[in-house]
Amino acid sequence: MKTSYKIVLGALIAANLVGCAKKEAPFVDPLITNRDTTVSPSEDFFHFANGGWFKQHPIPASERSNGIFRMIQDTINNQIKSICEKSAQETDAAKGSNVQKIGDFYASAMDTVAINKAGITPLKSEFASIDAISDVPSLLKTMAHMHTIGSGAGFTFYVSQDDKISSKNALQFMQGGTGLGQRDYYFNTDAETVNIRNEYVKHIQAMMQLLGVPATEAGKNATTIMRLETDLAKASRKLEELRDPVKNYNKMSVAQFKTLTPNIDWSTTLKDLGIAKADSVIVGQPEFYKALSGYVKSYAIADWKTYLKWDLVNTYAAYLNKEIEDQNFKFYSTVMGGVKKQKPRWKRSVEQTDGSLGELIGQVYVKEYLPEGSKEKLLEIGNNIRDVYAEHIKKLDWMSAATKVKALNKLSKIVMKVGYPDKWKDMSSMVIDRTSYCKNVMAANLWQYQYMTNKYGKPVDRTEWSMYPQTYNAYYNPSNNEICVPACNILVPGYEGRMPDDAILYGIIGGSTFGHEITHGFDDQGSQYDEKGNLNNWWTAEDLKKFQTKTGLIVSQFNKYKVGDKNINGSATQGENIADLGGVVMGYEAFKKTKQYTTKEVISKLTPDQRYFLAYGYAWMVNTNKEALSQQIMTDVHAPAQYRINGPLSNIPEFYKAFNIKPGSPMYQPDSLRVVIW
Repeated sequence: MKTSYKIVLGALIAANLVGCAKKEAPFVDPLITNRDTTVSPSEDFFHFANGGWFKQHPIPASERSNGIFRMIQDTINNQIKSICEKSAQETDAAKGSNVQKIGDFYASAMDTVAINKAGITPLKSEFASIDAISDVPSLLKTMAHMHTIGSGAGFTFYVSQDDKISSKNALQFMQGGTGLGQRDYYFNTDAETVNIRNEYVKHIQAMMQLLGVPATEAGKNATTIMRLETDLAKASRKLEELRDPVKNYNKMSVAQFKTLTPNIDWSTTLKDLGIAKADSVIVGQPEFYKALSGYVKSYAIADWKTYLKWDLVNTYAAYLNKEIEDQNFKFYSTVMGGVKKQKPRWKRSVEQTDGSLGELIGQVYVKEYLPEGSKEKLLEIGNNIRDVYAEHIKKLDWMSAATKVKALNKLSKIVMKVGYPDKWKDMSSMVIDRTSYCKNVMAANLWQYQYMTNKYGKPVDRTEWSMYPQTYNAYYNPSNNEICVPACNILVPGYEGRMPDDAILYGIIGGSTFGHEITHGFDDQGSQYDEKGNLNNWWTAEDLKKFQTKTGLIVSQFNKYKVGDKNINGSATQGENIADLGGVVMGYEAFKKTKQYTTKEVISKLTPDQRYFLAYGYAWMVNTNKEALSQQIMTDVHAPAQYRINGPLSNIPEFYKAFNIKPGSPMYQPDSLRVVIW
């Protein structure tokens, strides 16, 4: 497997290719070699486009999946490893410098001797605070403190933009506090989920014993924790219900919040959370907090102390001694994710260093690993996608002229954050050394928490990035009406040292990235926000009804797809499915304007249309094990990769023509069911 997938852009490409004296190896086109031609594109385009690669590259025992994401992440991990190792060697680096922080963090993560010797000592003071709890006020004080160091005990709290006043940061309270995450894990009755619940109780007991609790008592503790978490889950909303921004926006004064939850003094708790003075809060799920208020009284203080100890060790298990880390891996990675083997220590350390200090690593990554011209090329593709989006909106036959004006205005105001930020966060106050890996993670968590809470009462900084340039992902933020596409999205495996043809660029970077993220501004959620990022209906009543009819079709389409014994949740995944469909359509329309398309250039015996749709298939070339697929269906708003390809493509007539898809085949949607939105 290759380890470098950099593509070089613009003038740098020309300099490398022109006048090259050495005879280069013949180019092997991934779009050809990735295919499995024993599978008909009419039956399953996902496996037709990618099955050949899957056969040659089984999922490693240390991974949940394998494919394009893993290839690119391996490249990035190797680059970050180099940054970390070079920094770690600089033992005399100036204290507080980026090099010192990166080097010491990584070195502490790799020092398994010190980690194993320390055991749970790094959490000793936190356990002491929990042991000192004697009543509800001290319970809430300790719970609030745990939030400052990365815990999600009891509930979820964060500071972010007010959905209805996007210029203002608001205090947000959401449901949470469950170790299994989504509520369905606590109530579904299928054999797989029941087994996960049973294994979860065993896992908690095992972890309690590793903390020194006798077996019998540990078993009782596990039962108590499961009962408490089940009650929290009972008061929680389902995944699809959390997608409604209006129903999950309940703004109230602190006094009103106190009335809702009479057993919780929020004036004091907010101060313990680091908020000195608050004028209001946004409560996502009021019924959850009403129930939580009852639980702080109905459950004994001893039960809450047991729960908090579990939450603490669960939060930090991956950074403690081998026995605790292995037990944590056994349940969350093996039982729930089907992963049989731990990643190499260096890779786990690299990924955590990047997770905690990504802002610092990003500064080095941009200088040392980002190909010249990347930012400009990404922006060029993004603007081309936006232009064709505007053309499509103008031609829509289901939208009125009045709504089109507002849609076009919102589209024109989308901010594109591409490549890397113009300014970096100041992390000088974070103290990192080589003493303790767990303590370093805690210090990073505390810094992140304080950085977040310090936003409250200050104007929203719309220049801030929520991803690093080395993060292979992208996002749309409805409150800022912006998309963010980090620099590493320029990477395309298999095209080292050469510019990918436009079908590749527009299938992967144009369609599945820019087109997808822009469409999020017009999906079932994003469409409820105006051009300024405020939750505000800008639709006419008739147009909104037509739009919801169309989105209902995509919900119905995805509800029919089944993975194992579980159907995809079309309601929970509809936003991503709308974005996938919009993305592949807009990428295709932008590609049609390129020379490759207009001259009907054939490459590797593939027509431009065939190359484009195969490139889109390459963008989601991900093979996932059955356990992880099952978990994804229960917890993720993204459909599995197979249906992120087959789903949207089955709505596109040009795809039918390119691969001779006939009525009656699995990849064909009859006109009455075909989804056409944007």
